[in-house]
Amino acid sequence: MARFLITLLINAVALWVAASIVSGVHVVPYAADTGAVVVTYLLVSLIFGLVNTVVGTVVRVVAFPLYILTLGLFSLVVNGALLILAAWVSGFLGFGLVVDGFWEGVLGAIVLGIVAWLLGLLVRPVTPRR
Repeated sequence: MARFLITLLINAVALWVAASIVSGVHVVPYAADTGAVVVTYLLVSLIFGLVNTVVGTVVRVVAFPLYILTLGLFSLVVNGALLILAAWVSGFLGFGLVVDGFWEGVLGAIVLGIVAWLLGLLVRPVTPRR
């Protein structure tokens, strides 16, 4: 449970960095106060994690030959599409992630992945493995 919460926080921070850096990716909170913004980032991070786990796993298995053919570069397209799908799902809630276009989604997914990886490296010694 603790690993899940740490991963959720890491993804929320990485999403905040991606929304701050990439001009076509931003998060629309459900209210204007700071607490609502933090909760919105956590909810969008949870939605992205669920989309990445459920849909991403299926897509990665089905697209495995394309991964091999493109030497892994197809993962950029898949991750961008998953970010756009997470934005679409969060749009039904009336708040959440907004991605302006496909290439903004790909760039946002790249930034999100790099930041989450770096934060994971920093947090790794703290999280116990079972």
